[in-house]
Amino acid sequence: MLKASLQLRLGQQLTMTPQLQQAIRLLQLPSLELQAHIRELLETNVMLEAEEESDATASFEALGAGPNDRESPVGGDEAPMAAGDSDGDSDSRADSEGPSVEIVEDSWNETSAASGEAPWNADDEDRQQDYQDGRGETLQQHLQWQIEMAKLGERERAIGRAIVDAINDDGYLTEPFDAIAATLKPEIQASDEEIGEMLQVVQTLDPLGIGARTLSECLLLQLRALAPDTPGLAAARAIAESHLDLVARRELATLRRELRLSDEEVELGLVLVRGCHPRPGSQISSSPSEYVVPDVFVRRSAAGWTVEMNPATLPKVRINESYASLIGRSAGHATMRTQLQEARWLLKSLEIRHDTLLKVARSIVERQLEFLDQGEEHMRPMILRDIAEAISMHESTVSRVTSGKYMHTPRGVFELRYFFSSQVEGSDGSGTSSTAIRAKIRKLIKEETPDAPLSDSRIAEMLSKEGIPVARRTVAKYRESMGIAPSNERKRA
Repeated sequence: MLKASLQLRLGQQLTMTPQLQQAIRLLQLPSLELQAHIRELLETNVMLEAEEESDATASFEALGAGPNDRESPVGGDEAPMAAGDSDGDSDSRADSEGPSVEIVEDSWNETSAASGEAPWNADDEDRQQDYQDGRGETLQQHLQWQIEMAKLGERERAIGRAIVDAINDDGYLTEPFDAIAATLKPEIQASDEEIGEMLQVVQTLDPLGIGARTLSECLLLQLRALAPDTPGLAAARAIAESHLDLVARRELATLRRELRLSDEEVELGLVLVRGCHPRPGSQISSSPSEYVVPDVFVRRSAAGWTVEMNPATLPKVRINESYASLIGRSAGHATMRTQLQEARWLLKSLEIRHDTLLKVARSIVERQLEFLDQGEEHMRPMILRDIAEAISMHESTVSRVTSGKYMHTPRGVFELRYFFSSQVEGSDGSGTSSTAIRAKIRKLIKEETPDAPLSDSRIAEMLSKEGIPVARRTVAKYRESMGIAPSNERKRA
C-alpha cells in the first residue's frame, strides 16, 4: 500500500512570463506594425500617453534609468558601454582591429515617428514629408475623364465609354466590335464603322499606345507620336509591323537581310522599338505606392562608419504621471494599478527592442565593412550564429530582430536578412559568400561579348581561377535566381 509523503526537490524551469512574451512579440514586429500596436495601446490603456514635447527623461525615470544610459558610442577604450552590453563584449570590441563603428543614439524615446506615420505626434512641423497620390484612379477612370473633356457628342461619348470598358489593365482592347455594340443596345445601335472611328479617338488618349489590339499596333501607335525626321523611325515602324518575332529570337542578321538596311539603321530602329512601352495601361495604377522605411541608418563618418536608429520609426510614448499619481492603496484602484504595470512593461520592452536592434545592426556593419566600402563582390559569409555569439544572445532572438527590419546604407536600403548568406569554401581555405558569387556572375555576364556570351561552364572555370570552386549547376542556379537568360538566349549577332 502506497503511503503519502512529502519530498523537497530543487530544479530549474523556464517560464514564459507575460513580460517576456510581450518583449518577444515587440522584438519581431516591423516598425509600421509596431506603431499600429502602440496606437491600440494608447486607446485602451489610460496610463499611456503620447509625448507632445521632447521629454527625454520621462520614460527613463519611469524605468529607473539614468542619463548616462542613453549614449553608447563604440570604438574607443574610454567609450561608455552600450545599454545591455557585457564587460567582456565591450573590451573585445575596443581591442579589435580595423575601422570603428559608432552608434549615434539620443535615446529611443527622445525622438518619435514622423507626423505622417504617427497621427498622435504632430509637433514636428519642420520635417518635410513626401505624400503619395491617394486618388486611387484606375485606367478606365483616367480614360473616361479624357473622353468627357473632349469635344464629342453624347452618342460618341457613349461609344467611347463602351470601348474603354473593353480595355484591360495592360491597355489592350480585348473585345471585338460586335461585343462592344451589344453593350450599347438597345439605347444605341452602333455600327462597326462608328466603333472603329471612335477607337481611333481613344487611341489618341493618354497614355500612348492605349486601345491597341495587338503588340504591333501598340508599338506603332507610340511610334506615330514621334517626329517624322526622327533617325531610324522608318526601320522602327517596319520592325514593329512585321518583324517582332525576329527581334524576340534575336535573329538580327536575318532581320537586316529582310529589311535591306544597314547595321546602323537597324540599331537605331531597335532603339526606338525598345523605348516603347509594351503594356501602356500599367503606367496608370490604382494601387498606392509602398515605401520601405529603414529602421537603421548607416553613414560614413570621419572615424569610420556610424550606426543610428531612424527617428521616424521610434515610438514616442510615456507613462501618464497625472493618472499614476492618483492611484491609491484601495481595492478600487486595482484595474489602474494593472494598467500602470502593463505600461511599465511596455516601455521596458520597447527599450529592449531598441537596444537589441542597435546591437545587431552594429555587429552586422562591423562584419560587412568591405561590402559597404567596395560592393556586393566583397560581401562576407555570415550566419545567424555569428551575430548571436557576438552579442551574447540566442539565434532565435537574432532571427526575430532581423525579420522585417531594414538598414539604409550608401549602397541602398537592404533588409537585415540580406547580409546573411551561405558560404562556399575556397581553394585556399577561405569562404566566399553566395551573395558575392552572384555579384561576380552578374559582372562577368555584363562584361561578356554579345556575339560570344559566356556559358555556365566557362563562368565556373573563371570563378575557379579566382579561388572560388563552384560547379556548373551552381552557376546555373544563381544565374536563374537573378533572372538572367542562358547563353544561347543572350547571344546577339
